[in-house]
Amino acid sequence: MNARGDPEERALWRARWAITAQIAVVVSVLVAVAGAIAYGVLVSGQHADADRALARTIQLGPGTIPPGCVWLFTPTGHAPAGTPPAGMPLPSLAATVPSPGNVHTERRLIGEMTYTIRVENRGGVVSQAFFEELYQIQDRASLLFGLGIAEVLALLAALVCGRVLASRAIRPLADALRRQRTFVADASHELRAPLTRLHTRAQLLARRSSGRDAADLDQLVRGTRELGEVVEDLLLSAQACGERPSLELVELGVLAEEAVAAEAVRAGERRVRLAVTRERRPYVVQGVPTALRRVLSALLDNALGHTPPGGSIEVSLGVPDERHVELRVHDTGAGFPVADADRIFERFARGSDGDGRRFGLGLALVREVVTGHGGTIAATGRPGAGATFTLRLLRADPA
Repeated sequence: MNARGDPEERALWRARWAITAQIAVVVSVLVAVAGAIAYGVLVSGQHADADRALARTIQLGPGTIPPGCVWLFTPTGHAPAGTPPAGMPLPSLAATVPSPGNVHTERRLIGEMTYTIRVENRGGVVSQAFFEELYQIQDRASLLFGLGIAEVLALLAALVCGRVLASRAIRPLADALRRQRTFVADASHELRAPLTRLHTRAQLLARRSSGRDAADLDQLVRGTRELGEVVEDLLLSAQACGERPSLELVELGVLAEEAVAAEAVRAGERRVRLAVTRERRPYVVQGVPTALRRVLSALLDNALGHTPPGGSIEVSLGVPDERHVELRVHDTGAGFPVADADRIFERFARGSDGDGRRFGLGLALVREVVTGHGGTIAATGRPGAGATFTLRLLRADPA
């Protein structure tokens, strides 16, 4: 199948990459957290080493040469001998250790280098020791570089492994999708022949009959034709490779009148008034006639299922602006809570009002078809005050 054209294959393709991306993100985060912990441990150890070296240097005093990168300053001089770095010592730090035994430690940037500084008052003598962090900074930079390489390699490995794992995880869904399409195609093939024979026989009976029976048989012919169209669409859907169905100019007003006529007998049996209100003007849209016919049929079926005897259903058409055609199905039935206005279009959603079928798949499929035609559908209603479904499609130029 063409993953670029088939919506279901595109959904599987997106799911596969979504799983891959999620695995990659998790692995990257874990590596980053591990790197941050390692970096923190290294910095903490370096600071502890510097503090110990400075404390030992001050303890030994100027009579001993301090270790490399360490400078010691006392009132009597400094060690090691030679010119100390510019800015040392810092006289202002003496005030931080006013009493014998006081110790002050800080890290400060002097010039272009960071130093760990320890100021200690030993028996009234204030000493300052400076630890140059050059090699520590280089070690930290090397660790960060290594962690960056590890992060990139881990991300690449996660993408590869995630892709493999995602493909294995999605494979059962792809197999189920193929089995579903095979079942739909097989069932559609098996139903085509008997439905064709039924439709043909209904046509023959309609031609031979007269009077009221002829009208009823005409409705039967129309019903068998619509059922055949449903089966044909199922077969095309199962065989589709993502090609968009060809659109035609559709007179929405004519479809509405046909849908109302098809439900007239059922509405009469339920003692529900069913009518169409429209101006004598074209309500032309671009779409698939069979799909739009089923949208109207589903909306009327929903209205009949929720309207009690003595109620009414009105289908009205209008042109709210120059770009759209609007169709409304209003009933005086049980209605629904305001909170259900959006969820009634969800698959198998259940409402609490009405004596007919619950929301099921019908309204969900209606929204899918309308959205596929570039239109919108909305529902408004209140418990006990009926419901109104408003369908809006792009208007087409009949010319």
